[in-house]
Amino acid sequence: MDYFKESLRLHEKWKWKIDFKSKIELNNKNDLSLAYTPWVAKPCLEIAKNPDNAYKYTIKWNTVAVISDWSAVLWLWNIWWLAWLPVMEWKCILFKEFAGVNAFPIVLDTQDTEEIIQTIKHISPTVGWINLEDISAPRCFIIEERLKEELNIPVFHDDQHGTAIVVLAWLINAIRVRDNLISPPAGTPLDKGRNNLIPPPAGTPFEKGRNNLIPPPAGTPFEKGRNYKIVVNWLWAAGTAIIKLLSLYWFEDIIVCDSKWIISINRTDLNNEKKEILKITNKNNIDWKLSDAVIWRDVFIWVSAPWVLTEEMVKSMNKDSMIFAMANPTPEIMPDIAKKAGALIVATGRSDFPNQLNNVLVFPGLFKWALKNRVIKITEQHKLDAAQALADYVNNPSVDEIIPSPLDKNVANVIASVIK
Repeated sequence: MDYFKESLRLHEKWKWKIDFKSKIELNNKNDLSLAYTPWVAKPCLEIAKNPDNAYKYTIKWNTVAVISDWSAVLWLWNIWWLAWLPVMEWKCILFKEFAGVNAFPIVLDTQDTEEIIQTIKHISPTVGWINLEDISAPRCFIIEERLKEELNIPVFHDDQHGTAIVVLAWLINAIRVRDNLISPPAGTPLDKGRNNLIPPPAGTPFEKGRNNLIPPPAGTPFEKGRNYKIVVNWLWAAGTAIIKLLSLYWFEDIIVCDSKWIISINRTDLNNEKKEILKITNKNNIDWKLSDAVIWRDVFIWVSAPWVLTEEMVKSMNKDSMIFAMANPTPEIMPDIAKKAGALIVATGRSDFPNQLNNVLVFPGLFKWALKNRVIKITEQHKLDAAQALADYVNNPSVDEIIPSPLDKNVANVIASVIK
């Protein structure tokens, strides 16, 4: 089958993928007067008294605005804004299909940071959540942080945080498979608390940030996890968020590459975001060229471009390496080639290979319960909890089944259960 032609045929057939249906039947004048004029004035007056009543009487309680400036569109990159609308429509369908959340696509005809921020602020009263989509780095960091500070509804850049949560869940189970750590020993600290991740006691160094964390207990998976050698390539939105979340989960030996070189203190061309990432990575100040970054590494997380990982590069990694090749539609290396070169576990973003990593495993559940429970901000703890819940949902992870299928609709409920 020619999938490009078939996709085009179906999109022409569907014309639109999202429909609006009234929940109210208007059969007589009484119906009309209650739903609209004059008695619609009553909920208006109640909202005027207390803005929170908008969640009680309007679509705000269960509606998301999916907003993009089309600057980082999959492998299409900076495509024209109107050409990005089909993807935005499908994103909204996923919200509805997997979580029952209403979502509407909004593609902006601007890539100016301040214009984007002000536009979103002006439309935000209508919805209960802002989902930022496919906005390029480093502007995406600025936009998200500003909106978090200036709005009283959640703001979430799924390309960053949804991807990071899925990758962490994958890595937790990949390590379980590699080290036969299917479940923690009964009665140990890992058997308590948050299913392998102990909640930080109030007032302890755990609450004060990653740089002050005390060492993990000797002999536990935590201690093994911190010794895994990880390389992450491409510091776009997803790569940056992945590194930050992995660091919070005890992974300490992380090397990061951008399009030029390994990020090290010897670089004089680093922007502020890369300087911040350097504080939690490359502690041994490794300063090699890009192709050398994978040597003696256990984990390869590449969020970049097709075919950048060669068979020889995989052979230079440690035995039974774990590879996440996320470029779509063509990954950085094909799974069969990676395994032939010595990789134990390979994941991609494609549905025709085992271990498909897809953000749809995360964002529907996050949004579903955060909207229901009026959660104003998704915290780092929420992200860690979501990753752990996603990993734990797979009872017996294996080489070819590290995380659930993206089509498993119960996953949204599993993720939702940890957002409180």
